[in-house]
Amino acid sequence: MEYTNLYINGAWVEGADKVRFDVTNPATEEVLTSVASAEITDADAALDAAEAAMALWSAQTPRHRSEVLRKAWELMTARLPEFAHLITLENGKGRADAMGEATYAAEFFRWFAEEAVRADGMITHAPASGARIIVQHKPAGIGVLITPWNYPAAMGTRKIAPALAAGCAVIIKPASETPLTMLALMPLLEEAGVPKGLVNVLPSRRTGALVDHMLHDPRVRVVSFTGSTAVGRKLLKSAADRVLKPAMELGGNAPLIVFEDADLDVAVEGAMLAKMRNLGEACTAANRIYVHADVAEAFTSKFSAAMGALKMGDGTDPSVDVGPLVNADTRDKVAAFVNDAVAKGAKVELGGTAPNGIGYFYPPTVLSNVPETADCVADEIFGPVAAIQTFTDQDDVIRRANDTEYGLVAYVFSQDMKRAMQVCERLDYGMVGLNRGLVSDPAAPFGGTKQSGLGREGGHEGMLEFMETQYISASW
Repeated sequence: MEYTNLYINGAWVEGADKVRFDVTNPATEEVLTSVASAEITDADAALDAAEAAMALWSAQTPRHRSEVLRKAWELMTARLPEFAHLITLENGKGRADAMGEATYAAEFFRWFAEEAVRADGMITHAPASGARIIVQHKPAGIGVLITPWNYPAAMGTRKIAPALAAGCAVIIKPASETPLTMLALMPLLEEAGVPKGLVNVLPSRRTGALVDHMLHDPRVRVVSFTGSTAVGRKLLKSAADRVLKPAMELGGNAPLIVFEDADLDVAVEGAMLAKMRNLGEACTAANRIYVHADVAEAFTSKFSAAMGALKMGDGTDPSVDVGPLVNADTRDKVAAFVNDAVAKGAKVELGGTAPNGIGYFYPPTVLSNVPETADCVADEIFGPVAAIQTFTDQDDVIRRANDTEYGLVAYVFSQDMKRAMQVCERLDYGMVGLNRGLVSDPAAPFGGTKQSGLGREGGHEGMLEFMETQYISASW
């Protein structure tokens, strides 16, 4: 592993205290390498570098920023297998899943290369006074980016690319479980033309103290976080002290609804994507599967067969579909959800028992007859477990789907488009997959309602999260 130190001002540094922590392969439980752990003085150095770099970067033309981002996309696309292999090593996901993430991650550079030249403003007349209303968008300031372990590449590029397109500098704190992918991205950005100091990476085992310190620095103007709602609440409290712009992509509890008129093959394919993408370790994962009673038996049979066909093992083997979960705690939590549901009356259709041996593995599992009282109905499973419930009444299933503090994404399967659209509009979610099990797209605004977050990533909105709107009143 070549890149294991902090990345500050375009240089690899050991860190002020020269403290390191281990990164483990979840399939083998072996230590891959050790990584430098940032301290407060390292954060200050990164802030100084970011401040100097942003002064120059924000003065560049939008076209210049666009071309640098486009080059980053070209370089990353040429190296997708390398990034996919590193993702698999530190995260555990299978080869196909890792390649999918690497491709998705690279696409953010291309999308925001195109958006960088489209921070459109406007000039109009004030109806009452006749003055001109001039509106423009300006870089907000330094952004602190905090990314999770489930998408080591994509959750970083989804924040870096819009920030750079907007003219901002950033400091990234990757998850301690998976810092290697983000560190490996830095030489690529250098090659693309990103100036030193504009992007800094600070792995750390002292995340809370480090981030809190940066959020109280007057040079920081944006905090962008992807992770749990519980951590998001803490960050919002810190951000409130200085009234920072928050972009929060938080937890989910996604319902997937299969109506009696759904094409079951399409529904099963969509459910497989929504449940098993990234092994279910995603805030977008289908957490509660509601199937109309008339088709529940047929759906469960088809879905269980598809789940049972997946091969589990070390993700470095190209034939493997299902790798390990990221760590022992995640595996044990998934097992506890299954045991709780079964104790309360759920039936195990497939899987349900963690294998003995090395690695944090849990098999693809299908539960039917899951009661509303099961813990997995109210909380994110974050693993390869499908919890199936039935319904007969449309209003009732909408009520059940909305009965959560989360509102990130929902999925609906029906061939009656009039009804399907009516149901989509009644679901209190920021995103809905209609006859699709995949909603994430760099060109679309990703985000949720309620306690699933604030703001949007991707789409045109993603760049605006790193910009401030300025209005000038003028007469001529």
